[in-house]
Amino acid sequence: MEKSKEMGRSCACFNLRKAARAVTQLYDEYLRPTGLRATQLTLLIAARGVGPVPISKLAKGAVLDRTTLTRNLKVLEKKGLIRTETGLDRRAREVTLTDLGHKALIKAMPLWVKAQAHVKEGLGEGAMNRFLKYLSDIVSLALNK
Repeated sequence: MEKSKEMGRSCACFNLRKAARAVTQLYDEYLRPTGLRATQLTLLIAARGVGPVPISKLAKGAVLDRTTLTRNLKVLEKKGLIRTETGLDRRAREVTLTDLGHKALIKAMPLWVKAQAHVKEGLGEGAMNRFLKYLSDIVSLALNK
């Protein structure tokens, strides 16, 4: 029993997932008026690039498996926020932000800024910068095992 308590206190995976759920809930609350969830907003931002983005590239950038990404993209497509279609390489599907998607981003950004400011104020600027660096380091560590 003592080992399981120690694991809960020291396990990077458990604690990162717990923190991710809490922060996601916070951002979701700020974004509620838009009808978007934080996970959806991040995909819209990623799809906003300079034109169509291949699903495989979007999955890699978001560190999501294709099945999870495809399921999330279908929700955004049903809302009319993105469009998926066959790309120049007929084997690959590409994601494009629609005009409605652009409008949703414009509406969501001020609320995202408020959520971001809440976290930054709570941590302080120095801690926020260190936190983001640590998260980047953890992603690199996990992907380059």
